Amino acid sequence: MQSFATARHNMVESQIRTNKVTDPAVIGAFSELPRERFVPEGLRGVAYIDEDLELTRGRFMMEPMVLARLVQIAEPKPEDIALDVGCGTGYASAVLARLCSAVVALESDRGMVARANALFDELQINNVVVAEGALTEGYKRQAPYNVILLNGTVERIPQALFDQLAEGGRLVTVHIDGGVGRGTLYLKSAGIVSRRQIFDAATPVLPGFLAEPHFVF
Repeated sequence: MQSFATARHNMVESQIRTNKVTDPAVIGAFSELPRERFVPEGLRGVAYIDEDLELTRGRFMMEPMVLARLVQIAEPKPEDIALDVGCGTGYASAVLARLCSAVVALESDRGMVARANALFDELQINNVVVAEGALTEGYKRQAPYNVILLNGTVERIPQALFDQLAEGGRLVTVHIDGGVGRGTLYLKSAGIVSRRQIFDAATPVLPGFLAEPHFVF
């Protein structure tokens, strides 16, 4: 039976390195973290496949390649403070914890908050704080953030999250534009947020981040 270490190595070599992820620190984080610990026990055997994995109803762990590319374009630095919105069981937060000074892992599902806290304790990841709250409101108490990651596809980004972005800060997500999901970088400079689309991506929608319905006449 293939070991998790072998599966992790194969994920990095076949999914991440081959898809324009070149930052050694990002590659190192994905190479070292036990992704299988962050998925439901019944999915551990497929923890390293190139698909989104369902954590609970309507909530998914982003496929490795998409997450790796988003983290790379966010350019996290050792002194940065990051906010992981919709952290789920905490895998993306654990990745960011290896690249940043501190991470706030925001989650609205109480069960996943408890699971993330337990995993961080077990893995001795000490620079992540898990906060329970509405994802669309961010976590103002520890703002501003140098990096904000939205863990899923979005149609809209609440102003509250842009307000919590530091000057020079980077927000990354998969944004639906014209019906197509694209890995997107938002950069705050002189108080103004600009947007740059980097790559095509398809990943499940993050609940609460769909555009408000409106009538077209």
